[in-house]
Amino acid sequence: MPDLILENELWANGQLRVIGVDEVGRGCLSGPVLTAAVMLPPDTLPLAGVTDSKKLSLKQREAIYDNIKQQALAFAIGAASVAEIDRINILNATYLAMQRAMSRLQPWDHALIDGRDTKKHDLGVHTAVIGGDQKSYSIACASIIAKVVRDRLMRHLAVKNPGYGWETNAGYGTKAHLSGLEKLGATRWHRRSFAPVKKFI
Repeated sequence: MPDLILENELWANGQLRVIGVDEVGRGCLSGPVLTAAVMLPPDTLPLAGVTDSKKLSLKQREAIYDNIKQQALAFAIGAASVAEIDRINILNATYLAMQRAMSRLQPWDHALIDGRDTKKHDLGVHTAVIGGDQKSYSIACASIIAKVVRDRLMRHLAVKNPGYGWETNAGYGTKAHLSGLEKLGATRWHRRSFAPVKKFI
């Protein structure tokens, strides 16, 4: 379970405005890549059930999402569009989305970011935490917020783009999604630079 060890070390050193940052949707075939940045108060006590968003059911995520919103000092969302993903690649688009979320919470002192090799990107003063959504409470909160917001978006897009199963697969390459691509072709929400989509363009 994620904890506040990293956050407490930073808070104890006077870095009170700590943010946790995570992404969702990197591996999807459709929709934007989305990131969340969350700032918690230094007297935070972990909420029950906060963990890697992928380990939670839809109902659990929605309930915890509301609790995190009440607990957080602030949070922000950043996204990179399908066009941006296709133009600059998914890795660079992910960091672009992170920059956008993080800039909306300025000023902050230190960021805890899920991932590795982050030093190549302009992300300010930060610590990269591999498997961060299972280690850092702030990152786990960001993971849940990003997942809930993106899943809601994909359910909305599914209404106007039926046949791909986005309401349940959120754009990931499930059997239903691939079947929809084969029958219906690609939409403007599909990532045309991704191999499974290319064959249906």
